[in-house]
Amino acid sequence: MKFIVETSARHVHVTQEHLEILFGKGHQLTKKKDLSQPGQFACQERVTIVGPKKEMTASILGPTRSASRVEISLTDARSIGINAPVRESGDIAGSGSCKLVGPCGEVELTEGVIAAKRHVHMTPEDAVKAGLKDKDMVSVKIETGDRSLEFGDVVVRVSPSYALAMHIDTDEANAAACSGQVYGEIVR
Repeated sequence: MKFIVETSARHVHVTQEHLEILFGKGHQLTKKKDLSQPGQFACQERVTIVGPKKEMTASILGPTRSASRVEISLTDARSIGINAPVRESGDIAGSGSCKLVGPCGEVELTEGVIAAKRHVHMTPEDAVKAGLKDKDMVSVKIETGDRSLEFGDVVVRVSPSYALAMHIDTDEANAAACSGQVYGEIVR
């Protein structure tokens, strides 16, 4: 079973309350483009992530969430001076902190900064075909020509609302010299 491997660049998820603090009362996210996962989209809105050492900008991904969070690479985290543990998306308890700055205001996140654990999204049908279940750990080989790589500790995430795709961060994509369309295959 081969599947597309996508690079997930630094991004931010926000609650509606934080969106309105950052961009003004009543503000709604402006869709820039759909992402591979159904219902997910990149937004026009960008915010500044402020750490103790420096700051960087990132896009917001929609729709709004129940908790605001920041997903950055470990290189980004070191660069701005934030401790970002490697976690599954959404697992933010006790994670790094930062300030988000938008054109209308600022939000202090006391937790919520992580480096997302690499993962493969699958539908239940995909999981059955692969003999896997939600939260299984696998290894995935990526063939790129010059720097093919096998990634271990890849979480399998299964939901009927997913589309088959693997997500890695920019550090991982650079390690494998990913460019253009890249495919992976589970090797266990």
